[in-house]
Amino acid sequence: MKHLFVFLPALISVNFLSAQTYNGAVGAINDLVANNFTCTVSGLSPATIDTSAFGLETVCINLTHTYDSDLLIELLSPDGTTITLVREQGGGGDDFTNTCFNETAPASITTGAPPFTGNFTPQGFMGRLNNGQNGNGTWTLRITDLYGGDTGNLIGWTLAFGTNPASNVGFTSSNLPIVVLNTNNQNIPQGPKIMADMGIIYNGPNVRNYLNDPYNNYNGKIGIDIRGNYSAILPQKPYGVETRDVNGNSINVSLLGMPAENDWALLANYNDKSFMRNLLAFDIFDKTGHYAPRAKLVEVVLNGDYQGVYLLCETIKRDANRVDIARLDPVETTWPDVSGGYMLKIDYWDNANSWQLNYAPIGHPNMDIHMVYVYPDPDDLVPQQQTYIQNFVNDYETALYGTAFADTAIGYRKYISVRSFMDYWIVNELSRNVDGHKKSCHYYKEKDNANGTIGKMKAGPVWDFDWAWKNIPGCVNSEMTDGSGWSYLVNDCSPDVNSPAWYVRLLQDSNFANQLHCRWFELRATVLDTTYLFNYMDSVVTLVNEAQQRHYDYWGHMGQATGAPEVDPPAQSYQEEVDRLKQFIRLRLAFLDANMPGNMNGCNLTSVHTQPAYQPAVSAWPNPFTGMLNVQLQLAQQTTVQVSVTDMAGRTVLSGTPQQLGAGTQQLGMDASVLPAGVYLLHVQAGESVQVLRVVKGE
Repeated sequence: MKHLFVFLPALISVNFLSAQTYNGAVGAINDLVANNFTCTVSGLSPATIDTSAFGLETVCINLTHTYDSDLLIELLSPDGTTITLVREQGGGGDDFTNTCFNETAPASITTGAPPFTGNFTPQGFMGRLNNGQNGNGTWTLRITDLYGGDTGNLIGWTLAFGTNPASNVGFTSSNLPIVVLNTNNQNIPQGPKIMADMGIIYNGPNVRNYLNDPYNNYNGKIGIDIRGNYSAILPQKPYGVETRDVNGNSINVSLLGMPAENDWALLANYNDKSFMRNLLAFDIFDKTGHYAPRAKLVEVVLNGDYQGVYLLCETIKRDANRVDIARLDPVETTWPDVSGGYMLKIDYWDNANSWQLNYAPIGHPNMDIHMVYVYPDPDDLVPQQQTYIQNFVNDYETALYGTAFADTAIGYRKYISVRSFMDYWIVNELSRNVDGHKKSCHYYKEKDNANGTIGKMKAGPVWDFDWAWKNIPGCVNSEMTDGSGWSYLVNDCSPDVNSPAWYVRLLQDSNFANQLHCRWFELRATVLDTTYLFNYMDSVVTLVNEAQQRHYDYWGHMGQATGAPEVDPPAQSYQEEVDRLKQFIRLRLAFLDANMPGNMNGCNLTSVHTQPAYQPAVSAWPNPFTGMLNVQLQLAQQTTVQVSVTDMAGRTVLSGTPQQLGAGTQQLGMDASVLPAGVYLLHVQAGESVQVLRVVKGE
């Protein structure tokens, strides 16, 4: 490809009017390294650069490159201050042609397209360079080619100083905690971790946090690297963080009120424009009685540059406050010590960190399944421990696929916690999370008891939902826009990692299916009620509504198709993104209500309810009923009340009109004579409270 570069006179004359301009060195842009190009500034008058009278105004570049989003382009001033001009923008497009950066440009570089001709604001804040330093000296344009396969050349670049300097109008404060990272001019790798500094500013609930406040929640050393697989290639990077002392040793520290530990994650939200996909799943799994990672929304500054909204959260780890299983040391090689605890997962694997299971998933006899060791670390497992956990999983699968698999004594129930498997399935099906069955799919086994009872394997904790809660093309299980499809059938979609698909077999046990059915409708009246879910979502919106504007101003991808592909066109605003997520949940709930495996035989849902501060007393009579069904409530205050009836498949068969009722004893009547004989669920919603009563229609 031929490249012709001509600096545009009109463009440059506007930017450089009355400016002092300097040209920098040029050369090749090599793969996978930081390429430094210097510019010597001398005779600058005045020498001191600031944000008011005189300073850096504009930076212009011309370069060839055949994959623009490979590039991180930074500017370093003589005193070492570094700002980001552009990071990983432009996809597979070519070149930056007559591209100028200044703080008065009409649009961010994140909104442009290759070859980015024109004036743009940079991703970093140029005004930080106008910090009162002496502008004379060596300036450096650092172009880091982050990925292999494409190279290029820097054709030319200029610095312009003048009386309209870039001002430091960047990020200064937040209602969220602020995490400040300083790598001391090191690039963050995908491993191993580098030593860096971290400060956290958090002044307490409902108190504003300022960037110039003291680091009052944490102030010390960390190890940091880029974590993740797909998410690691997106512009906003996720990070693994280990809190350390000055000698590089890990130290347990409480961050933002979470229990003390040393392993943490800063999860990026580039692929989750709602900022709540992980939070929703974590909250649901926690509310169903299982450990889920604790997490806090924060805003991050990296080496002086704003990076947007992140989720600071616990990693999945054996710990008394996380996955609470017994410690397993290399010397523990005989029973009962060798029996636990263990942590495992289905995920990307290699021969050093996993073993192949002896059974292929139902319907896919040629698929091989690998189980990855998580705890102990593969390097720490001794042969006796490897043999034990491999045999345990094999015994479970042998029982699962055997003819007596449903037997409560010798079948699969001997080996697994059925409740955890049900709740794990529910969270991942509600969010239609195919990754929850093939990647980031966690299990852990408890230590056996000295009396001989087996420490069972549990499903969870849940993790990694940024590809969930949406319609994704490429598989019938996730591309439907009507809420239908099953994520546990992901093997039907030629996945990149094969799923053991144990649920296919588990659901062939009518008792498991019926228990799952009961559990679903129990949770539908509590944490899976739309009132609870949407109130939780609205609380996140309130918390992040200010910060999301900065986040999208910086990254510029709202309204664009970025991250995980979606069937639907991109939302054009944050509120539209949230509204779409709510609509997805409505449709998904309706599908699961109508199609949940099993039936209600043996269920006892009487007086199952959510956990609001105010809970009215509710009763229904006659029960069984034949015609009128009466409901009585004892209300402490004026409340909006609505009554509805669903069948055992979750379909609404009668729905009353919402009514405002006053305090005291109130009574409602519903003509249910049209219903056929059978068992039904009566839903009574009073304000935020939802109670479900089991009622029977007689012959």
